[in-house]
Amino acid sequence: MKKEILIATHNTHKKEEFQQILGEKFQVTSLTDYDIHDEIVEDGESFHANALIKAQYCFNKTGKASLGDDSGLVVDALDGRPGIYSARYAGDHDFAKNMAKVLEELKGEENRKAYFVTVMCLVDEKGINYFEGRVYGNLTREVRGEKGFGYDPIFIPDHHEITFAEMKPEDKNKISHRKKAIEQFLEFMEK
Repeated sequence: MKKEILIATHNTHKKEEFQQILGEKFQVTSLTDYDIHDEIVEDGESFHANALIKAQYCFNKTGKASLGDDSGLVVDALDGRPGIYSARYAGDHDFAKNMAKVLEELKGEENRKAYFVTVMCLVDEKGINYFEGRVYGNLTREVRGEKGFGYDPIFIPDHHEITFAEMKPEDKNKISHRKKAIEQFLEFMEK
């Protein structure tokens, strides 16, 4: 029998992406499948806290094993900003403005080091578990590429010459922060 995992999202694309990555052993459901349309308020002070808020909310509502996640871009020279505010750094989910703000703040800065992080939190009848993935790289001085989303057009992962937004999705997915967190989750589930 497939194990159900409730993903703390209303986003159908995200649900399908998780289903593809998790494979046949799991049945991925979303809040929409349970006719839950509340907006979950992410007011935690860290990626871990926000992932827990989402997973705990879903588990409390349904009793199903629930997976919450929070991701963002952490920039050395900006003291870790945008961090947990990545999606709304300059405008709510307006990544053109968000990228422009980061590039503006880095004007004249030689240190372009940054990393993407994803923290996933599983809440089920056994308790709370976290899984974290990171990918390190450097930020460009201009937007490059059409693929991907978020800050992908200004992020070049280590050992690469092109941004995430210039990569084929399957190449990005092999090395992404989300993939690394999901691999930890899968290892844990197979124990």
